[in-house]
Amino acid sequence: MVAMAEYCVTHTTLYSYSEEVSHCQNIAYLLPQSDDRQECGRTEFTIVPPPAVLAEHVDYFGNRYLYFAIEEPHHRLQVTARTHVKTGNATQPDLAQTPPWDDLVVALRTPTRSADIAAAEFIYSSPFVPLAAEFAEYARPSFAPGRAVAEAAFDFIRRIHRDFRYAQKTTTILTPLVEVFRKRQGVCQDFAHFAIAALRSLGLAARYVSGYIETYPPPGKAKLRGSDASHAWISVYIGDGVWLDFDPTNGKVITEEFIVTARGRDFGDVSPLKGILFGGGKHTLKVEVDVARLTNGKP
Repeated sequence: MVAMAEYCVTHTTLYSYSEEVSHCQNIAYLLPQSDDRQECGRTEFTIVPPPAVLAEHVDYFGNRYLYFAIEEPHHRLQVTARTHVKTGNATQPDLAQTPPWDDLVVALRTPTRSADIAAAEFIYSSPFVPLAAEFAEYARPSFAPGRAVAEAAFDFIRRIHRDFRYAQKTTTILTPLVEVFRKRQGVCQDFAHFAIAALRSLGLAARYVSGYIETYPPPGKAKLRGSDASHAWISVYIGDGVWLDFDPTNGKVITEEFIVTARGRDFGDVSPLKGILFGGGKHTLKVEVDVARLTNGKP
């Protein structure tokens, strides 16, 4: 990989509880991945209170994650992950020269090659991604018979970018996807889930990607600390073991500005921080994310 950009990503999560938490166990998907377009350096974790158990693992989908358990009573939990990562632009195929999408649907329905068999598990519904005929019908104008799968997928995600309105606080993770579709509004997580649902409803394989994207302040304004956020987009299987990432929120193929942390069926597989706790009562949550581009190793 030829590095195009270098970043320091800092992700801080703070939970405050109205009642004492006696014990908690957590899983954190805050470790950026290394692949053909991304090289992850060392990640430094700061967890307060300090965990009694801390271990890194790899999940079923090949994602790195951190497991930790806190056994002392507490009213606050703060988790900060700081990672240096280099990103580049992976070699992109000519979108118009990828296989016909309808041929790929047949191959995924009755897969015989190992790459297609592995991809076929991403054609089914998952907890946050139901299949529906109305989702497939929305996508279908982009998928004319015989059209190249990557070209059709790109046209489709640009239509989402055009037709859906980005609106914070209009949805939650529990908002039904059919409601997102009918209201045509939501956030990146909603757009990723909808795009995946429509593609799978057509019979294609698509997966959820969590990570970060470099953002920029308004002209003439300084970038505020903690003003970035987690991001979500999709990965579409285009045959021969190749996946291509698209961002429905911004209507584009991903570039060096995108940093991958994990891939799965949907958000539930790769939530940045999840777990179980004993006690706690009501809680408040505060998340701060900084994606700082580095020059010669410095901001």
